[in-house]
Amino acid sequence: MHFEVREVLSYTNYSVAMRRRKAPKTQPFSVRLGPAANVLVTEEARRVGRSRSAVVEELAEEAAKMRLFPGIGYRGRPRRAWVIGSGLDVWELVDLLRSYEGDAEKLRGSHPLVSDRHLRLARTYAERFPEEIEELLEAYRRPLEELRALYPFLEIPE
Repeated sequence: MHFEVREVLSYTNYSVAMRRRKAPKTQPFSVRLGPAANVLVTEEARRVGRSRSAVVEELAEEAAKMRLFPGIGYRGRPRRAWVIGSGLDVWELVDLLRSYEGDAEKLRGSHPLVSDRHLRLARTYAERFPEEIEELLEAYRRPLEELRALYPFLEIPE
């Protein structure tokens, strides 16, 4: 399995290196964008400092996934799937669900703004794209000592 570092997220005294599996590319094909799409893609490519081709590829993948999973959106850099209406990324809901050992009822009791629909959507998305979600779970997992250093005002039960 080959990895390449695509982007580094920097936080106060903390960096997360995101790695994406380098998948083999398919055969190239040509796309002619209409004037409005061309302006939008060109502006997005300029804004994020990527090629138009990379932007179109990312947008196509996200659009296809959103059609498979209505209620999923994408945000941030690196791009992350989130459950619209929950305020949480898919990986965060999966992590929450795991912390409650899969007990959705108990989780919803402690987090009343998380609905059954949010959990079902996060769970099925994670089942369909497990590598994407596991990669984010691993990248954002932090040791307790590091959390205490970053957030000294938090009380963490032992």
